[in-house]
Amino acid sequence: MQYSIEFRPGVLKSLKRFPKKDLLRIKKKIEGLGRNLPAPDTTKVQGNNSFHKIRTGNYRIIYEIHEGKLVILVVKIGHRKDVYKKLP
Repeated sequence: MQYSIEFRPGVLKSLKRFPKKDLLRIKKKIEGLGRNLPAPDTTKVQGNNSFHKIRTGNYRIIYEIHEGKLVILVVKIGHRKDVYKKLP
C-alpha cells in the first residue's frame, strides 16, 4: 500500500535552511516513509495527539497518518533538541 506524502506550507519553507547533506538524508527518509510505513505503535509521540516521529541523524520528522485517504502529512522537521516544542 503506497501512501502519498503531503507537507504543511511551513515545512517546505523550513527545508531551505538545512545543510545540503542533511537535506538529502531527510528527503530519502520521507520518500521511504511513503513506501514502507513503520509500525505506528513504535513511532507515536507521547501525549494526547495524533503525531508520529521518525529519526534521521540529529533531525526528527513529525508526521500524521490519515488512513482513510492514504496520506502522510509531514507537520514539522527540525533538530532533535527543539522539534517537539510548539507542535501544532
